[in-house]
Amino acid sequence: MKLLKIIVLSLIFFLVACSGKAIEPNMSADMQDFEFITQDHEKLALEDLEGEWWIASFIYTNCKIACPTMTANLARIQSMMQEENVQPRIVSFSIDPEFDSPEVLKTYAAEYGADLEHWTFLTGYEFSTIKDISVETFQTNLQEGSPENPNNLTAHGTNFFLVDPEGRIIKKYDGMGVNELDEIVEDLKKVL
Repeated sequence: MKLLKIIVLSLIFFLVACSGKAIEPNMSADMQDFEFITQDHEKLALEDLEGEWWIASFIYTNCKIACPTMTANLARIQSMMQEENVQPRIVSFSIDPEFDSPEVLKTYAAEYGADLEHWTFLTGYEFSTIKDISVETFQTNLQEGSPENPNNLTAHGTNFFLVDPEGRIIKKYDGMGVNELDEIVEDLKKVL
């Protein structure tokens, strides 16, 4: 029986590789465990995403520079995927959990037409927690704003990240431009 499983798995990997449907990863990092609060006051943990492909992003609702573009691009991806009849999970981590309450996040999501059945906005943690996840796990910048900063803006990375069903971050994409939106959609179509 074990030999049969090995043969079947080998055949599947061979067929996927031969069909040109492999995603070319540009990252390899394990997602750290978490359990946070959603825009609906529910808990979402890493284990809830187990077995699913998902896209991660880092945003905050008071952001006036990068986040509106990034969120609009994720909304475009969600719309493009709906047209393909494929629904990936999207998880947006707030990097301003002190301001971004579930209510604020829900209003923000509505402004962008987010389908909250498949897109979750997270809060309910300390800034230090999300900074650790951003810097250590996703290997992207996150610097809290300060009164010394003329605009008191929080600086953060602008990438989207593809996380596999085992919780490994395998690919990052530019979240600001439209050039990589098609690539994200094509990658998602390969795995979903």
